[in-house]
Amino acid sequence: MGRRATFVGLAFLIVPVFSGNSVMGQLIAKGLSVPGFLLLALGALVWVVSMASEKPSSEPLQPRPPTDDKWAEKQPHRAPGHQKHVKPVAPASDVADVRAKLARWSPQVFADIEWRRFEAVCEKLFAQAGFETKSQSHGADGGVDIWLRSRNAEGPVAVVQCKHWQGKAVGVKEIREFFGVMASHKLTRGTYATTSAYTADAQRFAKDNGINALDGAGLLALISKRTPEQQKALLDVAYEGEYWRPTCASCGVKLVERTPSNGGAKFWGCSHYPRCKSRLPMAATLR
Repeated sequence: MGRRATFVGLAFLIVPVFSGNSVMGQLIAKGLSVPGFLLLALGALVWVVSMASEKPSSEPLQPRPPTDDKWAEKQPHRAPGHQKHVKPVAPASDVADVRAKLARWSPQVFADIEWRRFEAVCEKLFAQAGFETKSQSHGADGGVDIWLRSRNAEGPVAVVQCKHWQGKAVGVKEIREFFGVMASHKLTRGTYATTSAYTADAQRFAKDNGINALDGAGLLALISKRTPEQQKALLDVAYEGEYWRPTCASCGVKLVERTPSNGGAKFWGCSHYPRCKSRLPMAATLR
């Protein structure tokens, strides 16, 4: 506003100069001189006041505090050409919600964790039941995620297959394949555990062939029978480390966020790219 008033005042004083010495020109010059000087003085005053009020801050710029846990990108290695995506800091209310989750078991725990954490929870659950467990953490698992051994028997006595699926029911095809694995190892006991549910055909086939089909509700019911200390130990396993970041099924390392070089939706990719091209969509991490 100060600059505009100054320029208008100057215009009022300069324009009459070009109007000549005619009577009309002299009248215009006389009529514009007073408002011209007033606008010039007002503009200069406003300009000086506004500049004086714009003092630079004496406080040094502070670096942005690092984000953490579920809302922070830990800056993993990225292949050239991919952009880094930093997740926003969660509000204090969200932090409180997560801390509340850590104190109790619920279906939300299965939704929070990635597939490898789910397998680790299942392994801990069977270890609490007295089995000696051995997990197949990554690579070609042959349809087996956990081998169960007994102190009174030689070799594995049962096997466990885990499916961390959300919103997709396990079908009879998956149960048939698991039964084939059991038969190939001459085992009559097996457990199929999923965070989801089973189709009716899958439930019938599992019941007819001695397969213990545990869905999300069944797992929570089994966990609820453990002592409070054991339930807390299972929660500690579930929320260990970067529990939300999926693991590469081929390499056993945590996947990193990727952005396609030609644009598009972000996805989880292996940090060993291009040697390993494993990837998972951001919206769902099925295995």
